[in-house]
Amino acid sequence: MTDEQINQAIAEACGIVGKSGEIYKTPDGWVVDCPKFATDLNAMHEAEKTLKGYEQIHTYVWHLNNRKDWETDFKLMEVHISARDRAEAFLRTLGKWEEVQE
Repeated sequence: MTDEQINQAIAEACGIVGKSGEIYKTPDGWVVDCPKFATDLNAMHEAEKTLKGYEQIHTYVWHLNNRKDWETDFKLMEVHISARDRAEAFLRTLGKWEEVQE
């Protein structure tokens, strides 16, 4: 998925909907730019807060731990996961990740 597709999919999953050009409206009525989930760790931190229940959180952590580019020590790996990798794990957890066709 492209960064833009990732950003839109996570925004929708978090309830940030109603795209009009580059403007999005949150459930509480605030109008904001679409967060850059694919590149912003702070935005991903906010998205992670929307995961509900043990099963969803456990699945998310499973996806984080089973990345293809595993190179880090297990005890340190979560510290080094990029926003894009977190975004992919988040969308995989929700069943919204789409593989890129080559």
